[in-house]
Amino acid sequence: EIKHFYSSPGLAEAGTARTFAKLKAAITDGVEVVTVASEYCYNVQVLTDPGLNGLDEQHLAWLLKESYTKAFKTTSTFSVDDGNTFVVEVGPRLNVTTAWSSNAISICQHVGLQQILRIEQSRRYQVTTNAAITAEQQAALVASLYDRMAECVYVNPIESFDIKVEPEPCYYVDVMGKGKAALKEASDHLGLAFDDWDLDYYTSLFRDTMGRNPTSVECFDMAQSNSEHSRHWFFGGRLVVDGQEQPLSLMKLVKATQSNTKPNNSVIAFHDNSSAIKGFTVPVLRPEHTDQPSTHVYHSAVERDLLLTAETHNFPTGIAPFQGATTGTGGRIRDVQATGRGAHVVAGTVGYCVGNLHIPGYTLPWEDESWVYPSNMATPLDIEIEASNGASDYGNKFGEPVICGFTRSFGLKLSNNERREWIKPIMFSAGLGCLEAVNAAKKEPTVGNLVIKIGGPAYRVGMGGGAASSVDIQGGNDRAADLDFSAVQRGDAEMEQKMNRALRACVERDAGNPILSIHDQGAGGNGNVLKELVEPVGAEYRISNFKKGDPTLSSLELWGAEYQENDALLLGKEDREFLERVSERERVNVDFVGEVTGTGKVVLIDDTDNNHGIEKPVDLDLQHVLADMPRKVFKSDRLPSTLQPLDLPEVDIRAHLDRVLRLLSVGSKRFLTNKVDRSVTGLIAQQPCVGPLHTPLADVAVTALSHFTTVGTASSIGEQPIIGLVDVAAGARMSVAEATTNLVFAPITQLADVKASGNWMWAAKLAGEGAA
Repeated sequence: EIKHFYSSPGLAEAGTARTFAKLKAAITDGVEVVTVASEYCYNVQVLTDPGLNGLDEQHLAWLLKESYTKAFKTTSTFSVDDGNTFVVEVGPRLNVTTAWSSNAISICQHVGLQQILRIEQSRRYQVTTNAAITAEQQAALVASLYDRMAECVYVNPIESFDIKVEPEPCYYVDVMGKGKAALKEASDHLGLAFDDWDLDYYTSLFRDTMGRNPTSVECFDMAQSNSEHSRHWFFGGRLVVDGQEQPLSLMKLVKATQSNTKPNNSVIAFHDNSSAIKGFTVPVLRPEHTDQPSTHVYHSAVERDLLLTAETHNFPTGIAPFQGATTGTGGRIRDVQATGRGAHVVAGTVGYCVGNLHIPGYTLPWEDESWVYPSNMATPLDIEIEASNGASDYGNKFGEPVICGFTRSFGLKLSNNERREWIKPIMFSAGLGCLEAVNAAKKEPTVGNLVIKIGGPAYRVGMGGGAASSVDIQGGNDRAADLDFSAVQRGDAEMEQKMNRALRACVERDAGNPILSIHDQGAGGNGNVLKELVEPVGAEYRISNFKKGDPTLSSLELWGAEYQENDALLLGKEDREFLERVSERERVNVDFVGEVTGTGKVVLIDDTDNNHGIEKPVDLDLQHVLADMPRKVFKSDRLPSTLQPLDLPEVDIRAHLDRVLRLLSVGSKRFLTNKVDRSVTGLIAQQPCVGPLHTPLADVAVTALSHFTTVGTASSIGEQPIIGLVDVAAGARMSVAEATTNLVFAPITQLADVKASGNWMWAAKLAGEGAA
């Protein structure tokens, strides 16, 4: 049964004030919001036998109450007395158990409340206006109160968490009979963003080479695993500029820089989840036994290398800023974890680029109020606030400090009447870490190795993220908004920390690291990571071996969902018991999902009762879908510049200075630095805020390799995108110059030891942009 407990007030004073401001901005036509009150409703699923007794309810109330709670009871404090007042309840979508619920249940079970199965927190608002409102006006007010990606309106109190969803059956796509048209239809239905090249290649692969129809799961698999997001087709493709094919791809141009550095301190470059350079030999403390309570042992000389990874999570952050940024941070943390045979997370850096902010009541002369923004994207102001909240929240909960960053807001109409603005934002996330030199190289898969998934259970989230974030490169811009929302994930920092502790127990095991190879789960879900891990040897997996957080998952969703806080690793059979002991101690799920076979194929066997006659939803030869795929061709022509000479308006120099100081990139960053951990771990030698008042920002971030030494990593950021609008080459040079000059405040070994990680975000399919 579902029991309801109401806690009043729900929001603290500051939260109530923010909600009131949102409501006032959401309605016009002479109607004003007079008051808003809130309460939390805790929807608690309880076993009927045994149920909750009075003492149990007291314990539950003690766990759920906030410090400012005035009333906690089984009935609502709200009542509607007149036509100017309405009550609305919003909460999480019920098809996904929230991260909050997962952790609440874990706490309940460890304090003796085993009869509680699930708790979801909803918010109830009582809104009063100065006059009666229409249904449309009420809908506008309600829409401002929740995040439609992760939440919904509860028309009635929740009576059950069971949702009437039947898993969509796997089916065959009739390529043998209908050819390319069948694949195009599947692409539109599943949101695969196949371009003409994809349609031609996969039609030929299945019809001519394999001689069979693909399953819907295989189509989804290839769309994610081989998307621009995952495979970097543009960087590795054949570039034709002004009719002339370039001798080198962009990837080869970047890789060529390694041959110019002598001596070269690179340890990992272009072939793992992060890059690493040669570090130092340092003393460290480690547990004597990592799978049980034990003393710590001082190791005087451990060789550790320096690690950096950087990526962006732009598309999900534009759709759902808070969730997109949390999962962007979580995914980047897993990139650090999954480097080599396992690495250590130390610190993070961040960056946000958004369009014009249009802050209510704060008009800026360069902002055009008539500009229109897509309905399926959050506003630049919401992205700037909520994305930074999400990234900070995840880092704070995980225990990773943010020690460097940047932010920009920009929107301008150029002289050719072209609007340039970050509509799709940039959410940049980089990680600093370290790894033992002995763990720098992954081991090749061999027949009999166990394939393990460790972390959170499978949910219907992050569906199609690889294809969704690649549409500007691959085409398919007519995607339905519902598909975009399906592509965003959920974040659970506590689960990631549990997984991190289990992996660290493996990496620091005195008898040797049992992990042979490890990859983090990202875009494409199992369909991507479980192929990468066993390439080129192959493996066989069974659906019944995967733990489902949502029992209604179809085979396509299980294979393709980018559910978070999950890594895949290879393990010898002799180490299975060790990993099970560690995972049980850390209360993190571990699934032994399959075994390396040596057939060169990845096979997913549906051994459940509802496979609809398709025993193998996936049966793919790895060399066809990963190794031997031909390069794509990208054609672009240079366009003449239409820039005009600089013409500053005739105003007082103080007015110019006033405008400059109001730029997001120039003004105070307290709204970013004051809400995030900046020095946790004890390894931060230079955090972002300096001076006695912690107001100025540091140019360089410095972390230590050990608590017993003064050597480590110095890192800085350079970004000059606005200069790039005037001169692309100058923007690139100035970005490198900024990063390098920011680095001078830390003593380094030598300039040749400095390595750069470049993050490339460019609308390459727009006319002239691919040739820039």
